[in-house]
Amino acid sequence: MTAKTKSSITSNCWLFKSECYLISHLKAEPRRTTYWDGVRNYQARNMLRDDIHVGDRVLFYHSGDERAVVGTAIVTRAGYPDHTARERDAQHFDPKATAENPIWMMVDIRLEKVFARPVPLAELRTVRSLSGMELLRQGSRLSIQPVTPEQFDTIVELSEQAGGEDRPAARRNETKPRPKGKSKARST
Repeated sequence: MTAKTKSSITSNCWLFKSECYLISHLKAEPRRTTYWDGVRNYQARNMLRDDIHVGDRVLFYHSGDERAVVGTAIVTRAGYPDHTARERDAQHFDPKATAENPIWMMVDIRLEKVFARPVPLAELRTVRSLSGMELLRQGSRLSIQPVTPEQFDTIVELSEQAGGEDRPAARRNETKPRPKGKSKARST
């Protein structure tokens, strides 16, 4: 990865979780761009409204069965009112939201890259330099989470390597030892 592509040079970094909307859906969108709607947590809403800016980079995380980081995206429009909160037939309708008081926010994102190899949650837990990630904290459920540029770059690098035991020795040396009695495949 060249210095020009390092996330630490140009932007803030985030992890967006999605259970139903897959990265393949984003890939199929016109211009590979869509709005990120349906966030119904005040802390995540505040990040969408106040902290996420055009040019910020996003790790796209599937939180359903796969539980893996599957690609990256770029924010193309900063926070604005989530119109789905006012659409009665929408999945994320909120009767309290109005045009004058929209309550919920969203951003637009454009697909940057689909990982050839998704990076599963179980693998993320083994990398020492990722130990401080919000995603890896017990009970963390926020759908929008800040990540450091170093964490972002580490995950992108992991996606470019062979998985599990096939990872190069240098990368394996950075992993945490597995607690005794824990299965390698087990994750929380």
